[in-house]
This record gives sequence, C-alpha cells and structure tokens, in this order.
Amino acid sequence: MTVGWHRPTKLIIDTQAITENVLNEVKRLPEETELFAVVKANGYGHGAVPTAKAAIKGGATGFCVALLDEAIELREAGIKGPILILGVVDVSYIDLLVKYDLSVTVTSQEWLEQAVNQLEQLENVQPLKIHIKVDTGMGRIGFKTVHETKKAVELVQLSEQMIWEGIFTHFSTADKKDQAYFNKQNQRFQNVLTELAELPRYVHVSNSATALWHPENAGNMIRFGIAMYGLNPSGHELEASYPLKPALSLVSELIHVKELSANEGIGYGKTYTTSKNEWIGTIPIGYADGWLRHLQGFSVLVDGKECEIVGRICMDQCMIRLPEQKTAGTKVTLIGKNGDKEITMQDVADKLDTIHYEVACTFSERIPREYR
Repeated sequence: MTVGWHRPTKLIIDTQAITENVLNEVKRLPEETELFAVVKANGYGHGAVPTAKAAIKGGATGFCVALLDEAIELREAGIKGPILILGVVDVSYIDLLVKYDLSVTVTSQEWLEQAVNQLEQLENVQPLKIHIKVDTGMGRIGFKTVHETKKAVELVQLSEQMIWEGIFTHFSTADKKDQAYFNKQNQRFQNVLTELAELPRYVHVSNSATALWHPENAGNMIRFGIAMYGLNPSGHELEASYPLKPALSLVSELIHVKELSANEGIGYGKTYTTSKNEWIGTIPIGYADGWLRHLQGFSVLVDGKECEIVGRICMDQCMIRLPEQKTAGTKVTLIGKNGDKEITMQDVADKLDTIHYEVACTFSERIPREYR
C-alpha cells in the first residue's frame, strides 16, 4: 500500500515510552526471568522493527511474533537474540526456520513427525528450536492432555535435529477480576509440568495481563505485548500495577474550513444536518486509514477543544463541527494530548465497542509512522 507521506495525517510513535514501559516491567521481574517483546502485527500497529529496537533498550532479550514473515523481517533488520513464532508454521518452511535461527511453536504430533522427516533431508544445519504449546483452556492451538504433551516432548528429545527450547500456555482471563478460570488453566499447566522428567530453558505463561496481575506465575520468561505500548490489557476492569505510558498519537490538520447555514446536509446519506450556521472542518483521514465509519459522533481535539465528527466518515476524509472559524493547517489530534485535553486509544475503542488492541492494529499502512 502506498504511504501517504504528502498529507498531514500521521501516527507519531514515542519510542522512549516503549523503552520505559519495558524497563519498568523488567525491574519487577525476578533476576532469572527474561522479557520477550511481542512485536507481531507490525508491533501492534506501531511498527515492528523500531519498537523492537526500543524494547532492547529497555532490557528485552528476545521477541515474539505470529508469522514466519514477521520473524524474517526482524532478522533482516539486524535484530539479534531469540525470536519465537507463536503461530503455526507450515512444515515445508523448516529450512527458513533454521536459516534464520528462529524458534517455532509446535501444536501437534503430526507436525513433529513431518518435521523430523524434513530435517533429515537437510545437510549441515543447526537443530530446530522447539517450543511446545499446551492448550489449558484457550481452545485455540496446542496439546490438550498430559499424555499428548509427554509424547511430543519424547519425540523432540529423541531427535538430534531438534532442541526443546520451551514449553508454554496462554491464559484467556488473566485480565479479569474473577480468577476462577485463570486458576483452572494454571493448575492444568502445573499438572503437565509435574509429569515431565525435565524442563526446557524457557517455561512461559505470562502475557501482559499475567505479568501485571499474576507475577507469581511468571515462569522464567514473559511475553510482554500490549502493555509495552502503554495500553492496559484489561481496559477499564483492572488498574495497571504501575503507570503505563501510551506510545502512539494520531494527528492531522484541517485541510478545508467553511461556514454552512442551517439545514445543510453533511456527508454520504445526509446523516447529519446543521441546526444553525456552523463552521465545518475537513480532516484528511477516513476508513481506508482505519478511522472507521462508526466513529461518527466521536470527537477530536482542535486547540484543546472537543469537536464532534459530523456526517459519515468517508474513505479518505471526515468532517468535524468547529466552535468557531479556524484556518486550514490548524492541528487536529485524533489520539493523544492537545492542550489540557486527551483522547486515548481506549476512548476510541469504547466508541467502537471493541478493544484498543483492534484499534491499534486497524490503522493502515497508508498512514506514515513518525518515530520520536
């Protein structure tokens, strides 16, 4: 997708905020526990490579991604250290996993058996690093029973072309007040661990929510994701254990200002009609950028004042009602601080009836990222 460098709309990423969020979490960890920064989905929309580098400055020793291609992007950008792919990688790409020295998540015995055959056909390569995923109640991917997990471990240990580097699970309700299901999942994972004769280098269960509210369950590595970007994984339900500093701001400018008389329609479908003489400003951002149509009625900030989005948001532009005449080129803040006011990513998520994870990942590549 073409990046819109020649318009005023941009995402501003505060890399120092990312560094500080990582550093604050590292300070809380036991000395032997490592922090892997989760930079999947283009660093939750913040940019994978710049956020990875910012995380290193804060003390991250490894990284987690979802896709093989995301891992390769990091390696080709010069990122060192362990990189764990959390998603399932087709067994036919084992040569790339080995070439780029990547760790892979394993979720089935069939995959392991096919991998052994593939590895036997490769000559003079380093062993493949394996993390075994246990499904304790997420219902997504992973081995379900102790028996299945032990069988997988045995196969990995018997293979000279594999290294059993890690075992992990993922909690689905670590960000909730009710801990019953979290405790159930945790007990299931502990039951698996107690049945294993030995453990690998990495035993990890902690996403951001588990790290923040269940630090006693950290294992010896945490997967630090959304909190690294300064966002509370619980939304409104639980208060973060320490202040998180949001890293992302979304800004633009007014590109057109006009005064309309009463009873004039605004936008497609005429979903807004002026009730009196009103100053209307146009901003160059729309749903093709991830500023979605359901944000009609939401507000942005101009000179520290809230200005309502009026009319349907278009593909490339949206309109706002101004309190008075403004000049083209006036700064508009869609996410972030402007004067004494602030719009957070959580505010946007609330308006869209979703989570801020989705908001951050929805911003398209058409919006340039500026790193400060």
